[in-house]
Amino acid sequence: MAQNNMENTGTSAVGNEFLTFTLGHEEYGIDILKVQEIRGYDAVTEIANTPEFIKGVINLRGIIVPIVDMRIKFNLGHAEYNELTVVIILNVANRVVGMVVDGVSDVITLNADQIKAAPEFGSAIDTQYVKGIGTVDERMLILVDIEKLMTSQDMDLMDRAAA
Repeated sequence: MAQNNMENTGTSAVGNEFLTFTLGHEEYGIDILKVQEIRGYDAVTEIANTPEFIKGVINLRGIIVPIVDMRIKFNLGHAEYNELTVVIILNVANRVVGMVVDGVSDVITLNADQIKAAPEFGSAIDTQYVKGIGTVDERMLILVDIEKLMTSQDMDLMDRAAA
């Protein structure tokens, strides 16, 4: 009987759990295993000569953490900071990074048949950080490869900004 239970719950063990969050009117998902914690948005210490999407750094229990505003990074317009704005603290590529989002929804489990490949838009839209599109009932989630995004060439500036 215990063997049967393992088979039924095995889907979440292969990394199909996603933390969902909103940016503007769209809902996104990232691998829950990359999430360290979720915090309210606090003031950041700005660093000179950093890209606009790097809001600055915070001191998180003795660790200097760069904070990236995902709305600015994804060119989704001006970011409004209010009581719903949150920072998702991530652990990617052995470093801690915070990303500002409009709000966090929930944690969902997606089976392989609920994840579709990212559509090709040609060179007009950069989809290299999109893992796929997840579907749950009527919801569509843009699944972001957060490790690939946070370790990409344009984000490499974070190491210099936080150093």
